[in-house]
Amino acid sequence: MNPVKAKLKRGDYVCGQMVLEFFTPGIAAVLHSAGAEFVIFDMEHSRCDMSLLAHMIATCAGAGIVPMVRVPDANFAPLSRVCDLGARGVMIPRIESREQMSEVVAELKYAPQGRRGVALGIAHDGYCAAGPSYFPESNEDLLIIALLETARAFERLDEIVSVPGVDVAWMGHYDLTASMGIPAEFEHPKFLGCMDALVKVCVRHKVAPGFLPATAKDASRWIRSGFRMISLGTDIGTFIQGFRSFHNAVEETHRTPISI
Repeated sequence: MNPVKAKLKRGDYVCGQMVLEFFTPGIAAVLHSAGAEFVIFDMEHSRCDMSLLAHMIATCAGAGIVPMVRVPDANFAPLSRVCDLGARGVMIPRIESREQMSEVVAELKYAPQGRRGVALGIAHDGYCAAGPSYFPESNEDLLIIALLETARAFERLDEIVSVPGVDVAWMGHYDLTASMGIPAEFEHPKFLGCMDALVKVCVRHKVAPGFLPATAKDASRWIRSGFRMISLGTDIGTFIQGFRSFHNAVEETHRTPISI
């Protein structure tokens, strides 16, 4: 089974990163070397298209990291196309109803759980056509992540998270706060209430809550609160923070008078 999904099923937490900029052949290996267990290639807010995505997923094959994809929207047709390229997790943005979530699951799962189209002997099965056991194994391996990012979604939280096949319910914090009229106010009581509600619903339905904190302090805070699938920032944010920290340390040294 997908090792990230297996850990979540055991009640553990997992850490990885969302990639929006550094679509380079080595990024998967670099992240794995740093301790990441998964990578999410973002197709919604980046330049990543299907051709580039195919290349990026292929680079994960020997890197020891689980490739996942954030598709542009729930109407991305067919959703299973990224699975055929080898994605082992799919994040779907702007989920707002049980009907929409059920439709997404159906598109991503093979029969009898869904209606994913069958193409064997291509990238997802290592170019070796598998037998009958492949279908239930693939259904079990795939991690489905519902990105909940509107006030409407949180009004229907229980009915969405309870859909069979949902593995992770992910907090879309920027979009949610914008839709609530409190953009980027992440200490606002309304937002904190949503974070708490998400964890409680996920516990009830044995689904893992997911989140993208900006700092290590925030990550620790939300892991302690029950969030279990964590993107440690993004590739852009990590690079900026790392360079800024390095640069500030150099500047501080340079400003210190040298004793002669």
